[in-house]
Amino acid sequence: MVYTEQFTLGFYFQTLTKILGQPRRFFSELSPDMGLKKPLGFLVVSSLFFTGASLANDMPPQPVILGGIFFINAMGMAFIAAGLGYMVMTMIMGKRVTFIRFFSIYALSSGVTLLVSWVPFFFWITEPWKWWLIGTGMIKNCDFSLTQVFVIIGMSIATMVLFFWTVLPIIT
Repeated sequence: MVYTEQFTLGFYFQTLTKILGQPRRFFSELSPDMGLKKPLGFLVVSSLFFTGASLANDMPPQPVILGGIFFINAMGMAFIAAGLGYMVMTMIMGKRVTFIRFFSIYALSSGVTLLVSWVPFFFWITEPWKWWLIGTGMIKNCDFSLTQVFVIIGMSIATMVLFFWTVLPIIT
């Protein structure tokens, strides 16, 4: 049975508090049948906050265009990372969990770190923290071993870096 309750701001703040307070416990108690609405809603709210805070921090001349780029980037990177991680998991271990369950861990982990990612130079704190939360979620919610998590995350990051490094000459 798929859990299909709607996303609410109450869910957002409860989830945020639980992940910040006890991430291991949160992910071990996370329903494997949560569905897509709640994690996606969590990611959207965090992406909107990140976009607004980034714009307020920079005050660009064309805030609508840059805001759109910030929002698409925040949402898109969670989808890209989850998609690559899922691809790596499927290639190495076979299909162990559904994509929605896998994406939920990525969306919730990314959503939490987006709240402080707009601060200059916090990238060096939030990126390792995000990947630690994702790994914790995979271990506690998907029953992956530490080795499996290192392989999934390591190959995902390597693939993303290689992809962006490859397309950089095209877009610059």
